[in-house]
Amino acid sequence: MNSQSIPIAVINPDAPASSLEAKQAPIDNGHAVYGKEGYFSHDYAQQEWDNVWSRSWLLAGANTDIPNVGDYFLFKLRHESFIIIRSDTGITAFYNVCPHRGARLLTQERGNRRVFTCPFHSWSFANDGALRSITDEATFQPEVIDHRPGLTQVRCEVFAGLIFITMDNDAPELISDIGLPDGYLENYRIEDMKVVRHVRSEWGSNWKVGVEAFYESYHLHAVHPETRGVMADLHVQYDLYPRGASRMIVPLGEPSPRHHDQLTVNEGLQMMLREVGIDADTFQGTAADVRRAMQAAKRERSARLGLDYERFTDGQLSDSWATGIFPNVQIGCHPEAVFLMRFIPHDTDPERFWYDTMTLMRPVDDPNYCPPGWMGLPEGTDVSGQSRPETETYLINEDPGLGLVLSQDAAFLPSVQEGMRSKAFKGQLWGEQEQRLRHFHVELERRLFNK
Repeated sequence: MNSQSIPIAVINPDAPASSLEAKQAPIDNGHAVYGKEGYFSHDYAQQEWDNVWSRSWLLAGANTDIPNVGDYFLFKLRHESFIIIRSDTGITAFYNVCPHRGARLLTQERGNRRVFTCPFHSWSFANDGALRSITDEATFQPEVIDHRPGLTQVRCEVFAGLIFITMDNDAPELISDIGLPDGYLENYRIEDMKVVRHVRSEWGSNWKVGVEAFYESYHLHAVHPETRGVMADLHVQYDLYPRGASRMIVPLGEPSPRHHDQLTVNEGLQMMLREVGIDADTFQGTAADVRRAMQAAKRERSARLGLDYERFTDGQLSDSWATGIFPNVQIGCHPEAVFLMRFIPHDTDPERFWYDTMTLMRPVDDPNYCPPGWMGLPEGTDVSGQSRPETETYLINEDPGLGLVLSQDAAFLPSVQEGMRSKAFKGQLWGEQEQRLRHFHVELERRLFNK
C-alpha cells in the first residue's frame, strides 16, 4: 500500500500527545476483502450470538435512568431480557426470568420495585435477587428447592455514567475492554446528563450495515448533500484504539471542500450560529469564520452559566467526536449532549436490526441551551430532565422522527442490504475514509473465530 496516497487529516496538529484530541498512531489492519455471508446467514447470526453478543460487554443504559433505590429498566437483546436495577447495594443486573418455570418477571420497561413477584405463580424475590417466598412451599419436595433458587445475576459495571453488562463471567474487566483512553468518555460527565428522548426503530438491514454507515463520513456528500455546507467531510480525523474501539472527529461549522461556495454563511451555518446564541443576521464573518465563532460563543456561555468548559479543547466545543465501542455502539459526543446509538440485532431476522438511540442532555437553566441540530430533537421536547420520557418504538417503514439526516439513512440502508445479495457483489472494498469499518471487522473476526 502506498502510504503517500492515503489522506490523513489531523484536526489540531499542535495537540500534545497527551491530549485526547491528538492523532493516534496508525494501525495496519491489512487490505483483505471480507465476505458477505455474515449479512444474511442465520448460522452466522448464531455464531455472532455465541461468540460476540454472549461474551462482550454491552451498553445497557444510562446511570441517571435509575437514580433511586428500586428504580429499574429492562434491557432486551434477542431472546434475552435483563433487569437493571439500583438496589441497596448499588446497580446490579439479573436475567429477567423466574427460576421456577421460566416466566418473565417484568414486562413493563421501567419502574420501581422493592420486590419482584412472578406473575405466573407468585414466587417473590428481593431486588437484590434473593428468593423471598415460594407459593405453597410445603407442596415441593425439599430436594427441589433446598438451594433456595434466586435470580441469576449478570456481571454489571458502571463507567462514565453508562451501565454495561456481560453474560460472560470470564470477560475482561470493562475498563480494559472498552479500549478508549483514560478520561475520554469521563470528560463529558454523562453521569450529570438526563435522557430527554429515547427512540427505538426497526431498520431494514443487518445490524453491521448500520454500524458501517455511521462509522464513516464518506457517504455524507451523496446521501446527505445538505451537509456539504456545514460539515468538513474531507477533513475528518480517524483514530483507531484497542479492542475495536475507534472515533472520527468531524469538523462542524465549516463547509465541505466539495461545496461550491466557501464564503457565504449559508442557511445551515446560520442555524449553527443561532444554536450557540449568535445573531446570524448581524454576523460579520464568512463561512470560514463560523467554526471559531461557535467555539468562542460556547466559551462565553460556559463562563456565564458555570458549565466548566475549560476541560474541553476548542475542537470539542464545535466538532462531532463520533466514538465507537465494540460491538454495537456509536456515541456522538458534545459538551451539551451525547447521542447514544446502539445497533441491536433483530430477534429472528438477520436482515433487520433495531436502531436504538438516546439523547442525553445536561439540565441547564437557559432556554437557549440545546443539543446540536443533527441529533434531530423535535421542537418542544422537554429538556429539563425532570421526567424520563417513554421509549418511542417504530416498526419498519414507520417514520421515527429522527430528523432529516437519520431518516435518509433509514431509507437508504435497505438498498445496501438488497444490493449485497447480488452475484456481482463479491465483498466490501474499504478505503481509508472507511478505516473504522475495517478496524471493526478485524475485531469482529477475532472474537468470532477466537483468533
